[in-house]
Amino acid sequence: MKRPVIAIGLDAADPALIERWMSQGHLSNLRRIREQGTYARVSNYEHYKAETPWTTFLTGCSPQTTGYWSPLKFHTNTYQVELRGAHDFAKQPPFYALGGDYRVAVFDIPQSKLNEQVNGLQVLGWGAHSAQTPSHSLPEPLFQDIINRFGEHPGFHKDHAECLDVPGMERLQRMLEQGIKRRSEICQDMLQQEEWDLFMTIFGETHAITHFNWHLSEDDHPLYEVLGAKYAGDPLLEVFEAVDQAIGEIIDKAPENAHIVVFSVHGMGANTMDLPSTVFLPELLYRYNFPGKAAIAPDDINHPPKPPVTACKNDSWLREMWTITEEGKPLKQLCKRLLPIKVLNKLEPLMGRAKHPAPMSPFELLKAGDPMFFQPSSWYQHLWPQMKAFALPSFSEGYIHINVRGREPNGMVSPSDYDKVCDELSQMLQQVKDGRQGIPMVKNIIRTRRSPMETDPNLPDADLVIVWQEEYATDTVDSPQLGRIGPVPHHRTGSHRSDGFFLAQGPAIKPGSTLPTSHALDITPTIMTLMGAPVPDYFDGQSMVQTSETELATPVS
Repeated sequence: MKRPVIAIGLDAADPALIERWMSQGHLSNLRRIREQGTYARVSNYEHYKAETPWTTFLTGCSPQTTGYWSPLKFHTNTYQVELRGAHDFAKQPPFYALGGDYRVAVFDIPQSKLNEQVNGLQVLGWGAHSAQTPSHSLPEPLFQDIINRFGEHPGFHKDHAECLDVPGMERLQRMLEQGIKRRSEICQDMLQQEEWDLFMTIFGETHAITHFNWHLSEDDHPLYEVLGAKYAGDPLLEVFEAVDQAIGEIIDKAPENAHIVVFSVHGMGANTMDLPSTVFLPELLYRYNFPGKAAIAPDDINHPPKPPVTACKNDSWLREMWTITEEGKPLKQLCKRLLPIKVLNKLEPLMGRAKHPAPMSPFELLKAGDPMFFQPSSWYQHLWPQMKAFALPSFSEGYIHINVRGREPNGMVSPSDYDKVCDELSQMLQQVKDGRQGIPMVKNIIRTRRSPMETDPNLPDADLVIVWQEEYATDTVDSPQLGRIGPVPHHRTGSHRSDGFFLAQGPAIKPGSTLPTSHALDITPTIMTLMGAPVPDYFDGQSMVQTSETELATPVS
């Protein structure tokens, strides 16, 4: 039996925040859904936390099944990293591509693609965070019609801010709240066009605000004492309250017999991953490969760490990071510290590069069109052919690629020494500690291959995945072998966690019930079960509920 479903995703909304705010009397619409329906926590994969969740949700399949681990692809034959965007969905289409039997409207789903098997409306790339898809629609004129009637999302591709720039973060919050208001208006309009079998939208605004404003709301980040404790207001709660209001407005336009589903496929916490993955790991591997050399923020490990960085040059994290990158040229270092960025960009190429192996300027990379110019891991890319192992760009965990002879054109590690190098790197990293509290930085190290010459195309590019500790957002690390790195300035203050949640109410849902903790893979088949659509056999998850026409949904045992 077909039943309409209104599915609303909150991108990277952490269940601990949602639960706390609901218990405190906030988020009245989510509380009402919880009281009148069911709730579950869901868990996602421990690694590739940022890169895979939406593709996993859209396909109903694990990364091991789809082979999609990241929008970034490392090419072993050239040592280049390509920004390839969303999964191609050739073998596993978006779950809502249900053909002519179901009328479907999807608005602003991140990391999806248009599909001809969707019978209804598709709008992508309006305001999603990290959309990884063009701004377009089916039917084609629909996207421009929405822009004409409701306007653009003011934060699309601009939903970021420097964590030490409080006015900039306030502007970000205003942009996101305006985007939430417009999203609500668009969704209400689409819902009133007809009774859809499935209507779905994703609030990307929750992702952006928790990435960049975490330290203004949550006291588990070191910058809270510097900025958050003095800040008037709670930007995270205020944006989530705006989303909660929008949810109420949207479901007011839903059919009375509809099932309402609100969910998150991953969460957010204090940022314990960005600096370790994009700054510390590539620098540690640089020092490992070039003994006696240090590029980023070297300091004396025998003394207490210097105070945290609380101001960036020109309010720019990128400029500050490049300023503290050593190149062995005193005049160039002085220019980097003192000159305006426009002047530095013109003069820097004339100064020449360091004679010893040194990182490349992010501003040179930007000029050359490198999409990952802002990640320090990319500053070492021209050196990768000379290194036994190097760090790939990352949006979550640390990714190490081994430079294997016979696999890479300038391979330095023989296949017979592959395990030895993996062991050596693992032992080195397991000794790295946070320089301020002495916490071991590594929680787990995952080996993705039994052999370096495995040819399975579904394997990730990384040979080693480094899962970092989540206790403390550090700005300084100490290695007994390679010395101290830091302090370096904090960047985004929120980073991904593997926990999400699932809320649902409707005719087949028992009010006030609680479901067992499930995997995020189970959300998609649950939505399909509630709408009465067949669940494909190839899905890696299963529905969290069983339904019939005569009884309420029951948990799957």
